[in-house]
Formats: sequence, structure tokens, C-alpha cells
Amino acid sequence: MAGKLSHDQNFKNLIVDYPSEALEFFAPEEAPRPGDEVRIVPVREEQLQAKLSGRYRRLDVPLLAEWTDGRREAVLFAVEEESDPLRFSPLRLIHYCTDLAELFGTRRVVPVVVFLRPGAVRGPLTIGTERRDYLSFDYLVCALGDMPARDWLNSNNLVARVNLPNMRLPAGGRLEAYASAVRGLLDLEQDPNRLEKYIDFIDIYADLSDNERRSYREQHPEESGMIVGLNQRAREEGRQEGRVEGERAVLVRMLRRRFGALPPVVDRRLGGASVTDLENWADNVLDAGTLDEVFHPR
Repeated sequence: MAGKLSHDQNFKNLIVDYPSEALEFFAPEEAPRPGDEVRIVPVREEQLQAKLSGRYRRLDVPLLAEWTDGRREAVLFAVEEESDPLRFSPLRLIHYCTDLAELFGTRRVVPVVVFLRPGAVRGPLTIGTERRDYLSFDYLVCALGDMPARDWLNSNNLVARVNLPNMRLPAGGRLEAYASAVRGLLDLEQDPNRLEKYIDFIDIYADLSDNERRSYREQHPEESGMIVGLNQRAREEGRQEGRVEGERAVLVRMLRRRFGALPPVVDRRLGGASVTDLENWADNVLDAGTLDEVFHPR
């Protein structure tokens, strides 16, 4: 499976893949309620870069929640993951939130900070003098490292379950948290690609020792077998993708030598082709009088 990514990218993937569950877990005070007809979409980085230009600050991913039933006005959630509390800057977050408010023409912005380690920095931040405060800024805090894992072992929220290894664990509790995280993922997610991705996520943050992994396999043979199956599927897909890429590269070289530069439509066609298609087209190259005849032989 994939190697370790940055914490920022791990959590960005999680929020984009599960926006409703992320808000429910990270920002329960402001998240949509069960039964709300709401659309939650990530704000694309390209849009932020284009609109904010030099003021663009890449934190994590803002989410726009729009209530289609009209119960509430739209809300922007500015979610930032912080792995090291000492690096967190509420001043930077203020700038980011005001930029978002200006960009979208709204004051309905909810700052959310997810602290991965213990020692969360809580608000509010006030700016002013001894006479009075001129600016007060507060934000929601999800302090993963301070949350007791036992409170979430049976949660139906997938984002909470995969984050069990990041929560406060009792001595010797890491294996139980890992097992509950894996079981929750397997129960709540059916897509094999996401299962593979978030087994990786759990593995990264659980960081089990060899002895703990051995104990897990002995105590949870069914789940262990499913994980092995996901690993085998990932390896097979990797081999298949490597074969496709190899066949495609050979065919591109053959086509360029025979017909010169390739038009974009051919590049797109090759990009979506199977190994069988690529092999058949390669067989046609020598006899084809035109590029079109490679794909449509007479």
C-alpha cells in the first residue's frame, strides 16, 4: 500500500472523502443536523488561488455547507489540521477566515482547528489595550490527542473511528483502538479503493509494533484476512497499472516514429485504453497508412 503522507494531506483526503462525517465529528456545534437537506462541497484550491492571489494561504480544505431546505443560510467551514500545537497561529487563521469571508461575500464562516497531539491551543484571541478589546477571535477545537478513545470505540461516524489511534489511549489500549478503527471502517465503507486508503490511514497513526500486529492477527482473523485481501488487490492493481503504462509508452513511441506528433485526441484515447486495446493497436501500426487506420483498420 501507499507510504506515509504528510498529516495535512492525510486529513485533507479524509475531509474531502467524508465531508458530512468530518463536520459532525470535528465541529458538532455547527454541523448540519440529522434530517437536514444539506449539500456539503469542498472549495477547490484553484478557485482560492485565483481569487485570493498572493493572499492565498494553503491550510487544509474549506467546506461550503448549503441547506437546500432553507433551514439555515450557507456556512463556510475553515478546517485546519495542526499536528504540532506550538506551530498553530490564530493570527494566520484570522487572515484565512477573513479572506474566505471576502471571497464569498459572507460573514458566516466557522473556523475549526483539529489538533492531532495533546496540548490544544484554545481561544479566544483578543487584540486591544488595557482600556478595551478591539478584536476578539474564537474558533472550534477538536482536540484529538485529549479525547478519550473509549468514548468513540463504537461510534457510527467513520471519521471518528479511523481516528481512534490518534485519541487518548489507556496503557496497553493501542491494539483495542486499532481493532475498533479497522472494524468500523470495514462496517461503514464498502468502496474497495477507500478501504485500501483508510486502512493505510489507520496503520500510519496506530504504528503498531510487530508483536502487536501478530496479536491482532491472532485475535481478529476475519478482519486480518480482509486486510490481506486488500493488500493483494492493491499489489495486483499496481502490477496491472505498470503493464498498461509500459504498453502505452511503447505504442506512443511507435506512433510518433511512424506519424510524427500525436494530436490530443489520440493522447486521450491512449490514456483510457486497456492492455488488450494497446496490444491490438500496436499490431496495426506497421500496416496502417494513416494514424486513423491504427484504430480503425480496413
